[in-house]
Amino acid sequence: MGIGIKATGVFFPPEIETAADLAVKTGIPEQVIIEKFGLVQKHVADDSLHASDLAIAAGRQAIEGIDPLSIDVVIYFGSPHKDYYVWSSAPKIQHELGVKNAYAFEIMNVSSCFPIALKVAKDMIASDHSIQNILLVGGCKESQIIDYANPRSRFMFNFADGGTAALVTRDASQNEILESAILTDGSFHDDVRTPAGGSKHFASHVTVEKNLHYIDVKDPQSMKERLDPVSIANFDHVVREALHRSGYTPQDMKLLLPLHTKRSMFKELLQSLELTEEKAIYLNHHGHMSSLDPCIGLHFAQERGLLNPGDIAVAVSAGTGYTWAATVVKWKGEKR
Repeated sequence: MGIGIKATGVFFPPEIETAADLAVKTGIPEQVIIEKFGLVQKHVADDSLHASDLAIAAGRQAIEGIDPLSIDVVIYFGSPHKDYYVWSSAPKIQHELGVKNAYAFEIMNVSSCFPIALKVAKDMIASDHSIQNILLVGGCKESQIIDYANPRSRFMFNFADGGTAALVTRDASQNEILESAILTDGSFHDDVRTPAGGSKHFASHVTVEKNLHYIDVKDPQSMKERLDPVSIANFDHVVREALHRSGYTPQDMKLLLPLHTKRSMFKELLQSLELTEEKAIYLNHHGHMSSLDPCIGLHFAQERGLLNPGDIAVAVSAGTGYTWAATVVKWKGEKR
């Protein structure tokens, strides 16, 4: 037995925006959104659902049939765009799920956070024998912070909403969390942010009038010129390094669980790792949900019976700032 993922959960709000809907909003042809953005449709939450609600709904699914009092820790790893500013959603999630014995806190590294959360949960359980079960939960409502009239934020038009969760346990019978690799290049720290709302540009009538509360890219051309030469190389590095630390190579990988990106980047990453499209989960009907994508991909992989004993899967993601992260998960037993 080892530290692994016992169960996962997902939740998507019922409202859907199709590529045709986005074409109207953005002025970008529907086929371009489908073929280049890699997006057929995405889920969007209405005013009744927020990041914490989406996380709670997924958490309920992940702990279904499990004694809630057996959960020792709740960690929120989802979007920083939450119900309120300067507010922790983790206590609300703990309360609503009835996991009264768990302490709760948050980790945040925007889109790169799920592989990191797996490492944090594994390391906590390994170092503290009083911990048996950690519930990782994430919610995302980042469709709300896109200004479709702003061409600088074009690469973020795939932002979508949803919730996901993973129950990490000490004595997992199904799989084992192996090693991770994480790389940060802080020279990108100033490229992507929501300009107003923090201490530098505190909310005011002026910031609202200037649309400064939507996510923005400071200088898209400059970021592209610096990011394009290193992005795939850094994705490739963390995947290979996490596999190497786990005693494997890309040739041993059964499934890649990446964040949702434009199709050209997705295909370039597969080519770099010498993988076919059948060996990856691509969320073209869901879009990009901050740090949630690899966990959602893992849920779909298990739901579709894509992982068998002996198989190796790698959760990989990247978040603006910029941090790339990968964590290896091995399914128990020998290959059939």
